[in-house]
Amino acid sequence: MSSYNELVKNFERIRSYMREFYVYGFKSREGYRQKSLRSYDDERRRIESWLGEYMCFARNNDGKNVFLSIDSRVSRGNPFYKALKAKSFTDGDITLHFILLDLLHSPEIKLSLSEILEEIDKALDAFPEPMVFDESTVRKKLKEYISLGIIVGEKAGRRVLYGRASDPELPKLGEALQFFSEVVPCGVVGSYLLDREKADRNPFAFKHHYINSALDSEVVEALFRAMREERIVTVHNHSRRAEEPRINRIIPLRIFVSVRSGRQHLLAYQPDFNTIKAFRIDYLSHVKLQETSGRFRELRRHLDRMQEKMWGVATGKQGFRQERTEEVSFTVRVEEDEPYIIDRLLRERRIGIVERIDDRHYRFTAQVYDANEMVPWIRSFLCRITELHFSNRALERQFRGDIEKMYHMYGVEEVEG
Repeated sequence: MSSYNELVKNFERIRSYMREFYVYGFKSREGYRQKSLRSYDDERRRIESWLGEYMCFARNNDGKNVFLSIDSRVSRGNPFYKALKAKSFTDGDITLHFILLDLLHSPEIKLSLSEILEEIDKALDAFPEPMVFDESTVRKKLKEYISLGIIVGEKAGRRVLYGRASDPELPKLGEALQFFSEVVPCGVVGSYLLDREKADRNPFAFKHHYINSALDSEVVEALFRAMREERIVTVHNHSRRAEEPRINRIIPLRIFVSVRSGRQHLLAYQPDFNTIKAFRIDYLSHVKLQETSGRFRELRRHLDRMQEKMWGVATGKQGFRQERTEEVSFTVRVEEDEPYIIDRLLRERRIGIVERIDDRHYRFTAQVYDANEMVPWIRSFLCRITELHFSNRALERQFRGDIEKMYHMYGVEEVEG
């Protein structure tokens, strides 16, 4: 029988299982082929230990299917954060952590590395089983905690004195943190702070609560760090159509989050193809920071200019020095008692232009890299569109063909326009 522990050392190990159970769902034990059946059982039990109240089961001809069902009307906070907080540690990790924080329990206490090593040896003498931490291990741990803001290092002559960082006060930030933790990338940071403050139940309820972005928190954090340090990264890009991921060497530039679907995309420069393109973050893993890039700021400025012709995240797969755009325009008829249609056009036009033709007609026009991204939005005005034009003729034929099929389904013989 395999051993089971609810804690995980590497979150990437559990990430794909949680996505399968929540985003895709309804797979039987035999239908999940990425790992062995034993691994499936271990990970299912681990997820159930965190999210048992959301775990559901259904039976069909293929057997018992497992899925996660979460109702945002009942669950105000993101339950996936429980998984991110279930990190395991070695005995040495946890022992050194608490000894260091015990020694430096107050910001007023300042100790050198040699003094810390001496105090650690005294503390370890009380342990029934011998344990030793060499100077290199302690130095690396102190450096890590300085980078995390837990400990500060101050120069005192030729020595460095280490002390506990002061805990920041968080007055009157409870509701701001609660909102932040549910809507912002890496919102788990806010959830950790709320744990420390023992905040009340989250007062916010969401009609559309995009909780699965929590599964990408480690990837997003690494990408943000790469952007802050202007670094190149290597990253594994997975596809549901291929068994093995593709390894890409890219320069991360900006993260885009859809307010409609909650999906997160990375816009990054690919040196091998001399293009800026979008990557779905839920398909990325194993982000490794490489050397700094002298082109980061130039590429970020270029992306800023590109955004003037991006409806969503599509860049048309064009070359870095080559620009191809498509024009989209449509005219809508607005009745006298429908000013909200005009308001909606102005509110949602993004990079487009809205022109008044007469008292009843308004025209929307935009130059974009990929007009196909706009089709769902344009469809929402169907009953009011009197004229439509795509410079991409194939897309226009497809759009009109879809409308004709819809009319045919509803028994309408002729389609105007």
